[in-house]
Amino acid sequence: MSEPGTINVEVAYALPGKQAIISLSVAEGTTALEAARQSGVTQKFEGVDLENAKLGVFGKAVAPTQVLREGDRVEIYRPLIADPKEVRKARAAKSKERRQA
Repeated sequence: MSEPGTINVEVAYALPGKQAIISLSVAEGTTALEAARQSGVTQKFEGVDLENAKLGVFGKAVAPTQVLREGDRVEIYRPLIADPKEVRKARAAKSKERRQA
């Protein structure tokens, strides 16, 4: 149970081999970006750029200014290293080549 004027939220971040869900109490009216900053995630993971990271709440993208509610989980998304559409196209072309050979 949280203190009056505070809410309980979680901040999640994951790499392929390491992940963390950090629980914290924040003041009512705290934004997604503020909660991410308060979580200390940048001390646990090198290279996390909160100012430019995409954020979400339970899998739905939100603005950094999104005000959080009790129980929300802020997710910090890593940038994509490859365009998924291009990867699918390349995989389909490779599969087509194998079938024709």
